Amino acid sequence: MTIPAVSIVIPVYNEEAGLGHLFERLYPALDTLGETYEVVFVNDGSRDRSAAILRQQFETRPEVTRVILLGANAGQHMAIMAGFEHCRGEIVLTLDADLQNPPEEIGKLIAKMREGHDYVGSIRRKRQDSLFRTWASKAMNRLREKITRIRITDQGNMLRAYSRGVVNAINSCKEVATFIPALAYSFARNPAEVVVEHEERAAGESKYSLYSLIRLNFDLMTGFSLVPLQWFSMLGIAVSLGSAALFVLLIVRRLIIGPEAEGLFTLFALMFFLIGLALFGIGLLGEYIGRIYQQVRHRPRYLIEAILESGDQTPS
Repeated sequence: MTIPAVSIVIPVYNEEAGLGHLFERLYPALDTLGETYEVVFVNDGSRDRSAAILRQQFETRPEVTRVILLGANAGQHMAIMAGFEHCRGEIVLTLDADLQNPPEEIGKLIAKMREGHDYVGSIRRKRQDSLFRTWASKAMNRLREKITRIRITDQGNMLRAYSRGVVNAINSCKEVATFIPALAYSFARNPAEVVVEHEERAAGESKYSLYSLIRLNFDLMTGFSLVPLQWFSMLGIAVSLGSAALFVLLIVRRLIIGPEAEGLFTLFALMFFLIGLALFGIGLLGEYIGRIYQQVRHRPRYLIEAILESGDQTPS
């Protein structure tokens, strides 16, 4: 079986409205590269006609198209993991199905990989997102970099290229919750980034809600660093020292001035602050314990229903 030079892994979840536009632009862009390639679509338990449309596309271009049908929704990053474990290219790229990253930009990442890099990320030149989402993403990027020491300029952009060595290292990990770009960065020896164009969605709506974005950043920070726990430990020490100092101050004040009748609301405010701090700490510990709980169950990260492929996946 011929091994392609390039694999394109595309997770698909309820994208029936935009898949036709994706096919019209993706395959011509890849045909002009002069590289042998395969396109690996991973249907992540879509509830619309996405799976049927992918079957039709496989029948249209079976020599360069493979389709992995997952039995249930596993999430974007687990769908990409399924694609990584079944793709064969020496250079592996990930691409979202919504056409916000133009397929015509793929060649730019491949050219950068040919310079000797083993991981190439991308930076959106002008994001076509709302002002709030753009600002929130930049703020989380800065916070994430301080906590994890992983320097990814644009963590939300999934147009990225990985060497076969980095993909094999990712496949060797059995984490049930991870952030693939950060994991790849931790394995890469010579990472780089390129600037790419960014467009509005061709059709449909974003699958990431505010809650999903918050969950993603929790996974990123708790999955790659113990700094949140260490920060909270230091905060606990500071609060303890402050409480001890306040206790001593109240004793001295009582001995000098006498008992205090007022100050009830100040006491309530201090109590609510400490209770909120304790609840936040419990939630933070719960994030780490929850990851341990998910890991020790040893449940499969995804279930494959079927794989559509032909005997030879590359053009002659």
